[in-house]
Amino acid sequence: MTKLQKKVIFCLAGTLSFACAIGIAGALGTQLWVKGTILCKTGALLVNATGEELKKFIGEIQYGLFYGQRNKQCGLGGRPATFSFFPDLLHAIPASMHVSIITFSSALIVFALVGTGFFMFNAFGTPYETLHGPMGLYLWSFISCSCGSLVLILFSSEVKMHNLTEKIANYREGGFTYKTDTEHFEKSFWILLVCTLVHGLNIGLIRLAGFEFPFTKSKELDTSSGAIDLMY
Repeated sequence: MTKLQKKVIFCLAGTLSFACAIGIAGALGTQLWVKGTILCKTGALLVNATGEELKKFIGEIQYGLFYGQRNKQCGLGGRPATFSFFPDLLHAIPASMHVSIITFSSALIVFALVGTGFFMFNAFGTPYETLHGPMGLYLWSFISCSCGSLVLILFSSEVKMHNLTEKIANYREGGFTYKTDTEHFEKSFWILLVCTLVHGLNIGLIRLAGFEFPFTKSKELDTSSGAIDLMY
């Protein structure tokens, strides 16, 4: 592969990495991570609501990593309200997991920007150390991909396994019990997934540029020494 082709590939990978950093930074501050509906279980049981009547007890909720909004329905009209995770919900949610998600998301932005710098340096500069060359490109791309995967796993676990939506809906609700009716991940979550896949794609682009994966060495057979061994 010619030097020009390598520059084009590195520029493409660097541009993708920078776009990921911008996308994740934008997604981090929005509330478009999870959206769903919540059922006022207590109210529905009191009037034995079924069919069309049950819709009067189904409200909406959406939230991100820092704040969100909900509209509770208990048969007497909606009760819209906004909420924030810090400091309001720290005692109601798995706080350590939630803080870890935010920390790794912020670190992913930094890693993506560092990876962008390394790609551009290899495209237009002259790498002079191992970490400035292909090894550094593989390293930061792998770290970014791993960090993004970790955020996806942690956030999915917090929402699905720890019933985050129900905990938010039932926060400071003494007389009513709410149950998750439907929930699905929103745009910001899928942006993070795409960015994680892009960092994995960058690893493939580095290999396409002609650089071997780290810690792989071609084994050359020495036929002459093999023949001497056979003689003895």
